[in-house]
Amino acid sequence: QVQLVESGGGFVQAGGSLRPPCVASGSSFRINVIGWYRQAPGKQRELVARFTSGGGTNYADSVKGRFTISRDNAKNTVYLQMDSLKPEDTAVYFCNAILGRNYWGQGTQVTVSS
Repeated sequence: QVQLVESGGGFVQAGGSLRPPCVASGSSFRINVIGWYRQAPGKQRELVARFTSGGGTNYADSVKGRFTISRDNAKNTVYLQMDSLKPEDTAVYFCNAILGRNYWGQGTQVTVSS
């Protein structure tokens, strides 16, 4: 079992930055694939960034060069550094981990004003 808890969302103006953390607990030491998804109103949930099982990273084209995913294994925490935020980045951001099945956090709201 894995538990994921996100925080650090909020309201920011366009061009601003946020760095929400995702804290994993339970069998978190066994997780290889972990990352962030987002879902905007009326849209499907989409991948933002993640660590792959091979140790690499994947990013959505829309965030490349602006967002950076990182992890602190000692703290069981994955961060999403979001810079140069745009109004179209407004969404609920969810942490996701795969360990036999998908695990999801409760989400954190990010709102970017123009």
